Amino acid sequence: MTSPLETISQPSRVADADEAVGYDELGLAARNHGMLLEAMRYDVTPLGLHYLLTHYDVPMIDPQLWRLEVGGLVERAVSLSLDDVRARPSVTHRVTMECAGNGRARLVPRPVSQPWLHEAVGTMEWTGTPLGPLLREAGLGATATDVVFTGSDHGVERGTEQDYQRGMSLDDALGDDVLLAYECNGVPLPPQHGFPLRLLVPGWYGMASVKWLRSIELVDAPFEGYQQNAYRLRQEPGERGEGLTRIAPRALVVPPGSPDFMSRRRFLAAGEHVLEGRAWSGWGEVVSVEVTTDGGPTWRAADLEPASGRYSWRRWTVPWTAEPGLHQVSARASDETGRCQPLEQPWNRGGFANTSPQRVEVLALDRS
Repeated sequence: MTSPLETISQPSRVADADEAVGYDELGLAARNHGMLLEAMRYDVTPLGLHYLLTHYDVPMIDPQLWRLEVGGLVERAVSLSLDDVRARPSVTHRVTMECAGNGRARLVPRPVSQPWLHEAVGTMEWTGTPLGPLLREAGLGATATDVVFTGSDHGVERGTEQDYQRGMSLDDALGDDVLLAYECNGVPLPPQHGFPLRLLVPGWYGMASVKWLRSIELVDAPFEGYQQNAYRLRQEPGERGEGLTRIAPRALVVPPGSPDFMSRRRFLAAGEHVLEGRAWSGWGEVVSVEVTTDGGPTWRAADLEPASGRYSWRRWTVPWTAEPGLHQVSARASDETGRCQPLEQPWNRGGFANTSPQRVEVLALDRS
């Protein structure tokens, strides 16, 4: 028998070959926004330019009444006010965060969901208190192996009513860099970024960093909730697939020159220019970026600036003598673990971890 909730929620599907972006996808695109790619010129993304994905509604939370509850397989349950959290030792991390679905709209066939191009990324300075010490203070139960994080946002997805929840292994949760964050770029979290408190898991795709955090529960088995199983690499609907964790290497180009309003294709004067962009990876430091201006036959090594943080993007530059005519500019990154950005992205049903290179068309004009 069909659940009443199933009648208001579309099943996961892949678009037909000639299917245009639909009203549902346009509605998602209107609610969520990517970073303007020219904003990669900033080392730290200004608050309003950082990408944003909100699964359900932004909850209205009274900070005076809000509590963070820590329970489950612990020796003593903990309940903290926002003042309690802010009174704990604080650290600030500069972190590049990326949506797991970044690039989804460019896959063929297109998975039907939030239609990201390349802009679902940003780098901000996040301030909070480390999670590990709080868990240890609560006392780790002898059988605890995993941690479940629950946000205050509530909705329906694929017929399942739920609070937004994600889990991770206890070992990962105890990592030195995992934060309970209450500020970004030096100000309290705005509502859309998880006020009053969110989880921050540096190096992982953004779905792991649960917003509007209200409870933390230690459990004795891996979490199998909806959001845990949604973010997996699958070829077929019933396949279990590989779970997503860390961000794959990616390089993006700051679009050079000036844009055409509709197509966003670029134009500039022929002659000497410097191409620039950013590169990052959640698996390790980016060690090389290669750039092409002819669509791929020829690649050149770019110069890399020092990283400004363990989980922050690196700026790259390369000089370019633009001859008159049409050019296609792309970049690709490799990290210290040997992971490389593929030229052609393997397809998956969710449109996740799509790091196929951005292709920027640039028309160089002879103005002599």
